[in-house]
Amino acid sequence: MPETLTVVLPMAGLGTRLRPWTWSRPKPLVYVAGKTVLDHILDGLQAIPVPKRYVFIVGYLRDQIRAHMQTHYPDWDVAYVIQEEARGQSHALHLAADHLRGPVMVLFADTLMEADFTPLAGLPQDRGLAWVYEVEDPRRFGVVFLDEQGRITRIVEKPQTTEHRLAVVGCYYFPSGEALARAVARQLAEGRTLKGEYYLADAVNILLEEGLPMYPARVHTWLDAGTYDALLATNRYLLDHGRDNTAEALRPGVVVVPPVFVHPSARVEEAVLGPYVTVGPEVEIRRAVVQESILDEGSRVEDAVVSHTLLGRRAVLKGQAFQGFVGDNDRIGPA
Repeated sequence: MPETLTVVLPMAGLGTRLRPWTWSRPKPLVYVAGKTVLDHILDGLQAIPVPKRYVFIVGYLRDQIRAHMQTHYPDWDVAYVIQEEARGQSHALHLAADHLRGPVMVLFADTLMEADFTPLAGLPQDRGLAWVYEVEDPRRFGVVFLDEQGRITRIVEKPQTTEHRLAVVGCYYFPSGEALARAVARQLAEGRTLKGEYYLADAVNILLEEGLPMYPARVHTWLDAGTYDALLATNRYLLDHGRDNTAEALRPGVVVVPPVFVHPSARVEEAVLGPYVTVGPEVEIRRAVVQESILDEGSRVEDAVVSHTLLGRRAVLKGQAFQGFVGDNDRIGPA
């Protein structure tokens, strides 16, 4: 286990698949199961029992990320690197090269996983790890190729065949940040890209070619928070696995069908909530039925039946049955 760990989170993407939510917020601040995606990621990292410094590679609406950290994690050691142009994962790391010192973990802030970080304990000082998840059809993912000893020999993006099924989930441990920075610089100098973007997999392959011993570490849960359907599915999973507060959600005149998460500051009257509903802070719900939905901060639902819906911050939904995606500050229904 390293004495101190630098955790690098590239998060400069535009989150186009989650618009209109991500017109007004960066994707890591999307709300699910009572917290932002970023909060869930940071919670999971606390299982690593060593001091950590964080490097956030930010872009679009980056001031919101900084404000969130200053509000909720004011004492954390966080540095910010700006990626103005989306040129890929390795390009982001190249911009952060000055921060890549000593042991480094790189974790992409667009998926959630429940990972066992115990493989870091007792890990030889020269060894790397890539967290992986077994998939049925690997042709949509980057996958690891292994030798007979279980060592990673190569990472291949979107393979044409299906025999290699361990998909990389976007979490890596490198024993030397300096070596990673050199590999990234070499990748950029050689122009190793896929569809015009510099993927980290190519930098990892350079390290493997240079002799880095890297092994897979399996995760049993890998969740996507990048699309409308995936975000609702992730909300269901997290509420089913301990992120609900069903007992605290009970109020007079409100029927709760578990699991649900209701923020203590939400105001709910004459309503049926659940299953699989997340209600954010300062939300107002009156005379409504809400199922399988996420209602973000300050939103309002009145005289409505709502299902499979993402309701943005300060959005209003009134007087109808609704299913779909409502952006921040939008209004559906009568005035």
